[in-house]
Amino acid sequence: MTRPPGPPGPPAPPRPLRPSRRRTVLALVPALAAASLLTTAGCSAVEGATSGAAPKGDAAASASPVAGQLPSPSPSVTVAPTLTEAQVKSALISNKDLGKGWKPTQGGATWRDALLKGKTDNADCQRLLDGLYAEDLLGEPAGARAVRGLDDKDDGAQVRYQVGAYDRAALDASLAWLKEVPGKCGQFTATDVKGGELTVLVTATPLPGVGEARENLRMKVYGESGGSPAVLTLDFAAVRVGDSALSLTNGGLDGVSANSTRQAAQLGTQRLQDVLAGKKPAARPANQEADAEG
Repeated sequence: MTRPPGPPGPPAPPRPLRPSRRRTVLALVPALAAASLLTTAGCSAVEGATSGAAPKGDAAASASPVAGQLPSPSPSVTVAPTLTEAQVKSALISNKDLGKGWKPTQGGATWRDALLKGKTDNADCQRLLDGLYAEDLLGEPAGARAVRGLDDKDDGAQVRYQVGAYDRAALDASLAWLKEVPGKCGQFTATDVKGGELTVLVTATPLPGVGEARENLRMKVYGESGGSPAVLTLDFAAVRVGDSALSLTNGGLDGVSANSTRQAAQLGTQRLQDVLAGKKPAARPANQEADAEG
């Protein structure tokens, strides 16, 4: 007699993965990763060979994100001035450079306040007056500066002479502006500090071919000084040598010597060039006099 089938038993557990298959799967993972790296390296090598890639050290530098961000030097940056305080002082002229009759100054001439301090509506002409009075027509030096005053005891003329280190672009811009002044301010009027009228005439005058750039102006200022009518004759000369420059005013109520202006510019330029070249400026013989010129 056949027995009826009993209830079904629990399901059989899954068979475990054979050790050999598990080891095969785990081994495939690093192998595939290595193959991927080799493929990438091979492509990079081919690209480097076809594009003329730089050597390994240069390639590493160019791949750096910082290297690509470094700013390149700008060609418009002006070279910093290098004249020291001692050098600009040694480049100044002295009374011996202008000859007999000149001596170290005894102070600012009285006509400066009376005939150079004025107000006018023309911006260029105002800049001219202000620059002459403040002795900064070339702008503010970017480095060292030295100033010297000299007096002519015979006719009362006064020279104010200075040497400075400047920003090249600013210096060239000032010289270019000075060149245009006679056309912009050939004749103008201004009001002096007492409310009187000043009449100013400006002309360009020749200067010897010294330095790398130069300008020279002559002014006639008609007004009052000391309560009496007065006429101021004033020369302004400027010469650039590299990033440095000399400038001077030569003025007086009894006229000035144009030769003294030219001589100061010539000798001063030579002294400045010597200083910049590392030489000691040659002293001018004390008995060598300047030629007189009305």
